[in-house]
Amino acid sequence: MPHPPSKAKVYFAGLRADSRRNLFDKLDGLLEAVSLADRFKKGHLVAVKLHFGETGNAAFIPPVFVRRVVERIKAAGANPFLTDTNTLYVGTRGNSVSHLKTAIENGFAYAVAGAPVIIADGLRGEGVTRVKINGRHFKEASIASEIANADGLVVLTHFKCHEMSGFGGALKNVGMGCAARAGKLAQHSNCAPVVDPAGCTACGECSLHCPADAIDVGAAAVINANLCIGCGHCIAACPESTIDVRWDETAGRLQEKMVDYACAALKGKEGRAVYVSFVRDVSPACDCYGHNDAPIVPDAGILASTDPVAIDQACADIVNAETGFKNTALASGHEPGGDKFRGVHPAVDWGVQLDAAEAAGIGVRRYALEKI
Repeated sequence: MPHPPSKAKVYFAGLRADSRRNLFDKLDGLLEAVSLADRFKKGHLVAVKLHFGETGNAAFIPPVFVRRVVERIKAAGANPFLTDTNTLYVGTRGNSVSHLKTAIENGFAYAVAGAPVIIADGLRGEGVTRVKINGRHFKEASIASEIANADGLVVLTHFKCHEMSGFGGALKNVGMGCAARAGKLAQHSNCAPVVDPAGCTACGECSLHCPADAIDVGAAAVINANLCIGCGHCIAACPESTIDVRWDETAGRLQEKMVDYACAALKGKEGRAVYVSFVRDVSPACDCYGHNDAPIVPDAGILASTDPVAIDQACADIVNAETGFKNTALASGHEPGGDKFRGVHPAVDWGVQLDAAEAAGIGVRRYALEKI
């Protein structure tokens, strides 16, 4: 009989606090438990991967917590920078200029967070490092260059529901969040982007920015799918926001692709990656929207681990153990033990990402939860 995989350690701090031990002290305890100070050397450039929040969304991790993590990385002698990648969809984080503006407006200025913000994939998502992998769907992944070039990675995740992966946890933060624009497109779609002719003004900006000469402009722009290389530059270049992704991936296949990309993003950072997840403001959808709906369960706590699979499993179990709030987007599974993620997105099997990541060898679903 094969032996079951060993359990990974996941550390948990509840949100109760008093004058002797506040939440920042508890966060310190979590970082000590995962030996953050021993994972980075003097001079290491450490990417602190997080989500700065879309304009209008307030569910992201507060910058004051990020600052505490930054301080502990600095205390180890390393040099942290806050980072994320530009989005594939049209929004306030679709290019580095508006992305930086959004991050600062949401509180991630140096004066607050204590570290510079560097958008990891360049001005329009063209900053790409190709990483060879032996994935289920990909043999090469387009990872944001400044994340690929970093010496270490601290992944700060706001754990919440997600319409394509059931929940958005550490695996999604790494797999989708560390991908350059071409990588996001590869995960979301099998096809070239599509132009809506009704909104196209035939300005030609998309054609000018296409590195493959795959766009012809007549009365409207037309993308030649046979020539398109899937970089997504046209999406960012279009001033009318009329070029979009063909959102044609099934949820299960997307999760498997996401895991391939997580493997690529973590390649070369063995022993130098730490995961901290905040189970608070558990919203029913991604932070990429320009709003956040009411949380579906009570705030639970903060978790830390060196295993991205185990921490996601633990976060999911903690959320499902709660009593769900009524009069929210949660339609079923309100009882303790009920599946909250299917209660919001019933068609999505969120376990696919966990099984795929365990099979890929980047973590295990079995964990031992240690409260601090």
